Amino acid sequence: MKAFDIQPTNKSLQAEIQAKIDNLNKPKGSLGRLEELAMQVCLIQQTLGPSLAHPCHLLLGGDHGIEREGVSVSPREVTWQQMINFTRGGGGVNMFCRQHGFKLRIVDVGVDYDLSAVEGIINRKIARGTKNFLYEPAMSDKEFDKAIEVGCDLVDDCADEGCRILCIGEMGIANTSPSSIWMSLFGNIPLKDCIGAGAGLNCEGVRHKYEVLSKAVERFTNTEDSCVRPLAYFGGFEMIAAIGAMLRAAERHLIILIDGFIMTACALAATRLYPASKDYMIFTHCGDESGHKMMLDILGARPLLHLGLRLGEGTGALCAFPIIDSAARMMNEMNNFQNARITKYF
Repeated sequence: MKAFDIQPTNKSLQAEIQAKIDNLNKPKGSLGRLEELAMQVCLIQQTLGPSLAHPCHLLLGGDHGIEREGVSVSPREVTWQQMINFTRGGGGVNMFCRQHGFKLRIVDVGVDYDLSAVEGIINRKIARGTKNFLYEPAMSDKEFDKAIEVGCDLVDDCADEGCRILCIGEMGIANTSPSSIWMSLFGNIPLKDCIGAGAGLNCEGVRHKYEVLSKAVERFTNTEDSCVRPLAYFGGFEMIAAIGAMLRAAERHLIILIDGFIMTACALAATRLYPASKDYMIFTHCGDESGHKMMLDILGARPLLHLGLRLGEGTGALCAFPIIDSAARMMNEMNNFQNARITKYF
């Protein structure tokens, strides 16, 4: 796997940042989580005047071989149909990107459909979906490395345009299945506690999903004692590309907005590979997919929102953007006691 140079955020400015926050014309600590976010954003960017310039959203699409086992209520053709819908501006992700000024990049990393002629979709297809991990690894080592590189290249494109804050979303029917397995393996949690309804399975559907995934995990042997092997064995191309994007974004000191269950599973994997990458992540919301809160707890993450969301696409992360924007504006636009000629009242 490609090596990354990811360092923890440099804390040398921490005291200076805190002094600026404490001397804004407000009671000390009165802006709560906004003050914590401001500290994190300033440490990521190593500045007292943070910028959220040129926000970008990566929407990564891919299909999963395990979908053939009936683990999702939605058929795989929904993946390509939604990808086309996104190019027409009709998805939830489109609405929120327009609302908050994010540049949307729609990327085919492994959709089981020929989208090469569809205007508005970046073609980085590795294969037409992964293999069925009930019987064999989802992808080869070469495909894994290529997916990581796709994520890196996309982040470089964004960063080279001046992007300072990155949001990542996914479109891939059945991708809650590998997410649940990663959660179980990396969090040392019984698989049964990690499996939910996905896009809307009933109780019988959830039971069947558990049986299928249990068999797949039983047949898996991690001979390398490394978290890379379960990533390649169970993951989707869009998910591995997301991990590559997160690691490259951390390497380039971008703010990374982490969305729901699938992207949190990718963040969990990324932090297992490079623990320091967590310093660059803001966990935006806790969704309604079973196990999401548990996975956030594993990461020691406190999400900003809990709105009952489970759409994916990065929509929850986009919803949380105005809160991060408020934290940055606090640092850049609020006056301090000295300039405002107000006596400190704390």
